[in-house]
Amino acid sequence: MVSAVKAVARNKSGVPVGATAALVLADGTIFWGKGIGAAARKTGEVCFNTSLTGYQEILTDPSYAGQIVVFTFPHIGNVGTNPEDIETLVPAARGLVLREDPTEPSNFRATKPLDAWLKAQGLPGIAGVDTRALTRRIRDGGAPNGTIVHAPDGRFDVDALRAEAKAWPGLEGMDLAKEVTARQTYQWTETTWKLGQGYGALAKPKFKVVAIDYGAKRNILRCLATVGCAVTVVPATATAEDVLRHKPDGVFLSNGPGDPAATGEYAVPTIKALLDKRVPMFGICLGHQMMALALGAKTAKLPRGHRGANHPVKDLDTGKVEITSQNHGFAVLPETLPKNARVTHVSLFDGTNEGIAATDRPAFSVQYHPEASPGPQDAHYLFERFVDLIAKEKAR
Repeated sequence: MVSAVKAVARNKSGVPVGATAALVLADGTIFWGKGIGAAARKTGEVCFNTSLTGYQEILTDPSYAGQIVVFTFPHIGNVGTNPEDIETLVPAARGLVLREDPTEPSNFRATKPLDAWLKAQGLPGIAGVDTRALTRRIRDGGAPNGTIVHAPDGRFDVDALRAEAKAWPGLEGMDLAKEVTARQTYQWTETTWKLGQGYGALAKPKFKVVAIDYGAKRNILRCLATVGCAVTVVPATATAEDVLRHKPDGVFLSNGPGDPAATGEYAVPTIKALLDKRVPMFGICLGHQMMALALGAKTAKLPRGHRGANHPVKDLDTGKVEITSQNHGFAVLPETLPKNARVTHVSLFDGTNEGIAATDRPAFSVQYHPEASPGPQDAHYLFERFVDLIAKEKAR
């Protein structure tokens, strides 16, 4: 068994003195540290995120279901937490790994320190880890399965933890959208946040949009409302008949976690039927992958995924480069796109697909997160593009 720490004093069980948390990978590698957040044990895929801020939004992004997040930025927790910066009520991430201990918050919006918020959310974390070494491991070898445990008493059953990590099936083939989707249909009219004003409310809706929720982030719904869309959110398993019953002017396909091929078993027939009806459609992240599958393309798992707030993406239609926020572990294979679909955006990091558009129907999608949260707002124009597409189709 390999230990990812330098030589330190250990107790009779081999645990470093003072360690109250561990991250045990499926191959037996152990990262010891100080426990933060909830005293709990969780297993999932270990991935890294390079964002410099926005940790509360990241941890509450439903797309992180089944994942333990390694933050490459060392100082996490310094702006605290607040009830406004959440993307869903119940965090889907399974834990977090930090380099430094969270400090006391220093921000006028903070209402609770990160550690207290993690405890309230049932999220375990580990601090004091060499996150550079762990990130290099993920970069070079792919995202491993791991078990994170916060044990205040310092007692660890390492063999059991390793066995649990090894037995976890991994995200490939896993449908997680059903775990994080809305349980029932609801209406959304809240608009984006402004300093000194908070969130607004849609006063004069221009269009009716149905959002299919595969794990939707709240700020995406806010961006839709901000450009004049009265949004009806329906569960991931909604049929085309369920969607059309609301007489939408457009349909939005949300972000979400897991393997798109698994979610596509029930989502693709719905999307195909809506595309055939020429309902204007916009997809983000998992929604992008769902649209691609519905058009006849294929997806594949990336070795390490794209997770951060500084990913350059080129818009092939305009030639402009956007700095984008991303969180995905699967990608659309552009060579599998049918003749009635074209590539619109590409990653300037690795050349992978970042956007497509149908050539014979009013539908487009992007792999990244134009709503940011966290991240830059370079791609906010895509929400305007969606409502322009709706207006154009209504004028036909």
